[in-house]
Amino acid sequence: MLQVYTQSAPGHQWLARHQDRLPGFACVLGFTETGLLPGISAAGATPESRRYTAIADAEFLINGPQLCPHYPLPLLTQGASPVLISRAVVEQLNIPVWILNAGLPQPPPVPCIDLGGQLAQCLSTSAALPLSMVEKLLQQGLDWGNRLAAEVPDRYLILGECVVGGTTTALAILTGLGIPSDGKVNSSHPICNHVQKQQLVEVGLSQAVGQLPDSPKTVPNPLHLVAAVGDPMQIVVAGMAIAASNHCGVLLAGGTQMLAVYALARAIAASASLAWQPHQVVVGTTRWVVEDPSGDTIGLAHAVGSVPLIATQLSFAASRYSQLQAYEQGYVKEGVGAGGCAIAAHLYRGWGQKQLLGAIEALADRCLERMDWP
Repeated sequence: MLQVYTQSAPGHQWLARHQDRLPGFACVLGFTETGLLPGISAAGATPESRRYTAIADAEFLINGPQLCPHYPLPLLTQGASPVLISRAVVEQLNIPVWILNAGLPQPPPVPCIDLGGQLAQCLSTSAALPLSMVEKLLQQGLDWGNRLAAEVPDRYLILGECVVGGTTTALAILTGLGIPSDGKVNSSHPICNHVQKQQLVEVGLSQAVGQLPDSPKTVPNPLHLVAAVGDPMQIVVAGMAIAASNHCGVLLAGGTQMLAVYALARAIAASASLAWQPHQVVVGTTRWVVEDPSGDTIGLAHAVGSVPLIATQLSFAASRYSQLQAYEQGYVKEGVGAGGCAIAAHLYRGWGQKQLLGAIEALADRCLERMDWP
């Protein structure tokens, strides 16, 4: 049920170290106005609904199905939110969960850690976030990485995210760091909208006058790069990964976005001379991401370098729900730490395909009973 796709030896060593250990799960929420562009994301059927995707996912992750949720899970183009996977696992395994608000249009209606951040402007403006805010969010990430690592001594911390449009800001960060990424990233669409993403990134990076170096061979200050074309989640999770790695294992739960976060964390640690332990960090996702024929996640992981890429082999091919079967057609793929939570279920409980699918479908059954989904 688990496969290591890159850095095989370190990846299997990380899995062996954390076998039978219960993790903690920190899910960092953010928002970028990049996610409002028509066609940029399938994580919400309309631009207006995408404003509330992360908020609705956070509510469901904490509360599960409700008769009258404050923010119902948004209708998607196809499929169902990956938060069903995450919720099923954390509920059954009793994994401690922390929600961190790095910058949302409004706070979620569940207990969360407010980092005092702000939502990002579209990356095409080349002014996504004020540099002072990026610096503040980095410090918050470092602080909370230390604090939450202390909650899981001798275990590991899953760091997940929910940012609509986040694979596009990830492409911007990867490109800005000089990592060849064009055509390699993923999206919530069945066929990735590479041209749209690349055009936005080219505009954003080309207009970042005074923030990025003139020479493309010169690596920019990573904080300036985030300020120009990033989103608030990236800088927070990068800081958390750096700090937590000094105390425990770290599973960056996601695909394209977490590969970008890993690259960003490495650049920040180098530029600011921050101690971290990269051997403690892996990227964990779903096979739908890794096997996406319209992206190249494995090639992207190789381009980033040195990070193990691990994926759950969970399949929805035999699911009773068409919304879950849509994952096999390339929709949704990942989000809200879904792949990382599935990996945790394999490691801690030894769950196989039958147990994991059964838990997710049982949760979907309760959704059908309690609210208008699926």
